[in-house]
Amino acid sequence: QVQLVESGGGLVQAGGSLRLSCAASRRTLYYMGWFRQAPGKEREFVTAISWGGGRTDYADSVKDRFPISRENANNTMYLQMNSLKPEDTAVYYCADKPLGSSRYPRDYDSWGQGTQVTVSS
Repeated sequence: QVQLVESGGGLVQAGGSLRLSCAASRRTLYYMGWFRQAPGKEREFVTAISWGGGRTDYADSVKDRFPISRENANNTMYLQMNSLKPEDTAVYYCADKPLGSSRYPRDYDSWGQGTQVTVSS
């Protein structure tokens, strides 16, 4: 399995921006995705991207606010989080999976340890 490490979380006011990074220990040809989990809630899909970056999928709640991207040359995926809302507060995880995209956590192989994002009102 590839090792994944997230970074870039923090505390931000509503309307602000953050950029999360997910660094992989080696090159991965897999789809990669972002999930989030708020206290007391299930882990939920945020967005995913194909190896080449040509295919993306977004949850309705973040569409047009959280563009996903990846730079395979340095084995890193990014999540640009704009117009943040208090309801975006959660621990954000990156993960990878073979073959096609999926919105289900159970379909993903490797997971990072998560990075906390807190949005104040």
